[in-house]
Amino acid sequence: MTLIMILQLVIAIGLINVWLLRFNKATDYRGGDAKNMKEEFIAYGLPVWLMYLVGAMKIAIAIMLVLSFWVEQLLLYNLIALASLMIAALMMHVKVKDPIKKSYPALSILFMIALIMYFTAG
Repeated sequence: MTLIMILQLVIAIGLINVWLLRFNKATDYRGGDAKNMKEEFIAYGLPVWLMYLVGAMKIAIAIMLVLSFWVEQLLLYNLIALASLMIAALMMHVKVKDPIKKSYPALSILFMIALIMYFTAG
């Protein structure tokens, strides 16, 4: 297994963990004083329906990151979509004046995306 595939799996598992397993749980990385995903989106001033849209997009991206092992054309589009979502997440943390620690997950994913793009550019 290559470094690129490992990074793709780390991202995919992380997204599934956050959106399916830890959706209703408090973490140190939730925006504002939120204790779950719904409270986090409310803290950002975002509508609840957007939470479900973002969640569906992230789960779809996680699945397609794994599928891109076999269908390589999926990779770039999913990385761009996910990078856009992570940049939006960073902007929300800034909006509510969160400490930088709360941005670590989004920054980590952006770093992994940059590594994948760097090593797959050809």
